[in-house]
Amino acid sequence: MTKGKKRKVLLSLSIALTSFVAFNGVSNASAAVPVIEERVAFENKLEVKVARTSNETLQEWKKWTNDHAYSLTSIQPEAIIQQNIPSNKFEDLEMLKPLLHDKRIVFLGESSHGAAEFNLAKTRLIQFLHQEMGYNVLAFESGMGNAMNAQGQIDKQTVKQTMKDSIFGVWWTKETLPLFEYAKKTQKTDKPLKLAGFDIQQQNAFTNGDWLQNSQLAKQFSEVEKQLADWSFGKDLKGYQEAKPSIIDVYKQVKSQVQLKEKELQAAYPSEPHIVKLMERTLADRIRLADEYVELSIQSNIDLEKYNPESFYKTMEWRDQAMMENLLWLAEEIYPTEKFIVWAHNDHIRKAQSEVMGSPYPVKLMGERLPDIYKKYSYVLGLYMASGETANNMGEPMTVLPPIKGSVEDILSSSNKPYTFIDMRNRQNERGNSWMFEPRLSYSWGMIQESLVPRDQYDGLLLIDKVSKPNYIK
Repeated sequence: MTKGKKRKVLLSLSIALTSFVAFNGVSNASAAVPVIEERVAFENKLEVKVARTSNETLQEWKKWTNDHAYSLTSIQPEAIIQQNIPSNKFEDLEMLKPLLHDKRIVFLGESSHGAAEFNLAKTRLIQFLHQEMGYNVLAFESGMGNAMNAQGQIDKQTVKQTMKDSIFGVWWTKETLPLFEYAKKTQKTDKPLKLAGFDIQQQNAFTNGDWLQNSQLAKQFSEVEKQLADWSFGKDLKGYQEAKPSIIDVYKQVKSQVQLKEKELQAAYPSEPHIVKLMERTLADRIRLADEYVELSIQSNIDLEKYNPESFYKTMEWRDQAMMENLLWLAEEIYPTEKFIVWAHNDHIRKAQSEVMGSPYPVKLMGERLPDIYKKYSYVLGLYMASGETANNMGEPMTVLPPIKGSVEDILSSSNKPYTFIDMRNRQNERGNSWMFEPRLSYSWGMIQESLVPRDQYDGLLLIDKVSKPNYIK
């Protein structure tokens, strides 16, 4: 007889015996049932759990994490040898293959834009994902038009210029440069790593307008680009509302020329086969930006002086909705058969950002706004740091605060390794890993204390034990 059948029989006997003694008025009926229950427990080898103190719980969490975490041997980008990187260089990342087997998008986050080691680690991860797993599109939290421009001219200009053209200045660093060296070298292979952007914010000029073959319109275009940026940082709402129609009109004129100047665009951007669609989308985004976002931005500037963040939150939601739409457009219209790597801040990729307590941005951002089908086939990796020095968006140094006892950083540090990865997506809540399923403290930017449920926000975590300020490139 199987254990399951034995248990059912014993339980049935227990019920029958209880009914019998109750019917016959036996005084010690209460003693009969526990005897049967003890036998049931014995038959099934049930383990009785007892409550633990906070310290005991933390020690169990750390022991479990130390047993189940993976240690990376290096975060240094690998060198290409004869158009390839030897696969044995990625042996410490082999555990990612089964985790990402059916995932179309891998989101690589960061708790700060200013950590040299984050840039290095993500570059090496991108090399692995591209070469070993076929992720051929790298999409940045940077302007769509800027990445389009960089990809289109990647074979015609220096690696440094490609980096500056494609991404925001917070990532113009010596530690990021190897990524663009790698991308450029792959252009000559049968599976080039394609650069893309999904942000709608203004960055640097994304095109000089020479392809228009109309110097007057190109000059007007350059002027409205500068005007739009200036208005965005100002507080003159009425003044912008008066200027807005003429700004939008210039963008519409430029957009109307895109289809007519297809050959000129292809000649200007030979390494971007989707230049016409991307240019039209970028200009449409500029029109949306001018029509909707700039007024929100101006109002935010006004309200922040009064310590009212509500308008600022609206700009964040507007931007992340637009970023989400752009990412989906790239995935469905431009690269419908390709797998994507996304480079962005943790806040933008988290799956439930609005539930993070203590976040400066307590609203729904891009990751939370993604359709469920995309969430199902994505993997969200959050990067954190435990010590050292990071930098803010102005490049100013900031000391990383020591991990709080019981925090995400504290628990992952139990591995005593420089680079620690833990998968959470494929875990069931059990005694040793319950920290993933309940609120834990962590630091954003190494200093802003947040409370979040790790597994609700990320699929995996990568902790860098010690970080340093990037070496910026001017």
